[in-house]
Amino acid sequence: MKAFDFKTVSNIHVEFGGVDRFGERLADWLPATKALVVTDHFLHQSGLIDGLKASLRRSGYPVAVFDSVEADPAEEIVRACRDLAVAEQAGVIIGVGGGSSMDVAKVVAALAKSSQEIAAAYGIGNLQGDRLPLIQIPTTAGTGSEVTGISILTTGENTKMGIVADQLYADRVLLDARLTLGLPKLHTAATGIDAMVHAIEAYTSVHLKNPISDMLAREALRLLSSNLLAVCADGNNIAAREAMLLGAMFAGQSFANAPVAAVHALAYPLGGQFHIPHGLSNALMLGPVLEFNVSGAAQLYAELGDVLGVSRSGHADVDARAFISRLLVLVNGSGAPRRLRDVGVPADSLPALARDAIKQTRLLQNNPVRLDEGDILTIYERAY
Repeated sequence: MKAFDFKTVSNIHVEFGGVDRFGERLADWLPATKALVVTDHFLHQSGLIDGLKASLRRSGYPVAVFDSVEADPAEEIVRACRDLAVAEQAGVIIGVGGGSSMDVAKVVAALAKSSQEIAAAYGIGNLQGDRLPLIQIPTTAGTGSEVTGISILTTGENTKMGIVADQLYADRVLLDARLTLGLPKLHTAATGIDAMVHAIEAYTSVHLKNPISDMLAREALRLLSSNLLAVCADGNNIAAREAMLLGAMFAGQSFANAPVAAVHALAYPLGGQFHIPHGLSNALMLGPVLEFNVSGAAQLYAELGDVLGVSRSGHADVDARAFISRLLVLVNGSGAPRRLRDVGVPADSLPALARDAIKQTRLLQNNPVRLDEGDILTIYERAY
């Protein structure tokens, strides 16, 4: 067997309604200290985290809240959150929300104890020093950010860059599906498809794919694919919500170790230039990228077809395309937009998108088929 490493968080607690008792669990691990909750304005004002704040305070943790996180968070948001963490003398950082809030929480937990500039931390293994204790509580079943050592930030006008470091793995994760019950259908669909993309790209990742990441990717895809339409049809289906949250977490563990590839590389410019939510941009690029990749990933796609219940023909190319077709039936059934034109992307922007996407070398190197800028433009055209 080829040697490999597998990394993940050290403690994951799964409990419906567990957020209301989280302070008690935290007290068993961490002495009382100031907690900084990192979230967005909508979640804070909605009252969704009131139970968390009350539970923390009952257990002796004073609470401060940073609620200015936005989708595709810019460096300025991270700096503002870090400044608040330092001013409040926070002893623990708690990310609550989607991937953006959790990504900000990760970086702030590190930078609050460091003088390092954000720009110096981009890339793999460049983050310096230790961090504050870090807890992640997702409110969407999509990004898997709660169990990854990756943070994605927006730099400049519209470029996204990643920080990949062991320090970004959380100490504790809480999966409470009750926090996902109010998620609108479109957001539910987009985040669920995002999680399926994580599982699929981890399974076909060129460099660090391994038996554990494969196992998690398959189980993630099984849970996600068998519950996506149910949770889109009935957002209060607790069993389906819990399955989606667990599947998204498994997918996160998988791609944290076997990194994602071209779907994400082509999705990032859509978020940077047109502020299309990350999950939706992945959904838009999924079909065209997978179809382009068949020449290099047919056998692996055929294996994933087994997870979706696709019958084998004995021909890998045929089975791979059958897998993609079954996957796109799910995407269509979820109600997520399918074409770039449907979300307001102008046709004349495609060359600029391709120029940005080719710069995502950290991701493109993991793709089972090598892509040049012309290939990427062709894929965007097929997605249009």
